[in-house]
Amino acid sequence: MSIRLLLADDQAVFRRGFRALAEDEADIEVVGEAVDGAQAVDLARRRRADVVLMDIRMPRMDGLEATRRLAGPGVADPVDVLVLTTFDADEHVFGALSAGASGFLLKDAEPDVIFGAIRAVSRGHGLIAPEVTRRLIARFAAVSPTGDRRALLDELTAREVEVLVLLARGLSNADIAASLHLEEATIKGHVSRVLGKLGLRSRVQAVILAYETGLVSAGPG
Repeated sequence: MSIRLLLADDQAVFRRGFRALAEDEADIEVVGEAVDGAQAVDLARRRRADVVLMDIRMPRMDGLEATRRLAGPGVADPVDVLVLTTFDADEHVFGALSAGASGFLLKDAEPDVIFGAIRAVSRGHGLIAPEVTRRLIARFAAVSPTGDRRALLDELTAREVEVLVLLARGLSNADIAASLHLEEATIKGHVSRVLGKLGLRSRVQAVILAYETGLVSAGPG
């Protein structure tokens, strides 16, 4: 079954170019193009999009608010949102992830990387561009950490907390397995249980929570 993808970007050149590239992907179908956040919210619902590829800076309604309306806390039928951003929009990315986005990439990512991310997000696997994982998330999550959600961590076992910390530091399942001297399949099980216990939809949201609660902080290490 094809992944139903909606493109939300105010630049027609980007939308048309990406749609043309998507035509070569057998498992991805572009079901619409939105020129602003308000239209993205409307079309995502009406076209039953599986994933929205969302720009941040758009007129009328920006990508942050659109993401919040499609995937934010309390949304009954959330739609997966993959945000594309540029370095000069860093200050908005943490807000987008907090609003419910399943991940983000930089706009200069290669097309195959973006298509891979779309597939990952559609499978429930959040994705953060590896080159900015710690630098960006740590920088902005550490600005105003809150302990309001720290009680959620009490649901986790000691091992699950270890896994969450390593996850938040940008390690892959394979890297976590090597660090803890466990099988990768075991780590996958731990990650799945962490998400379930914390009521989260993706690894990205787990990273955000780890920083919000102070479990992981900005800086070296």
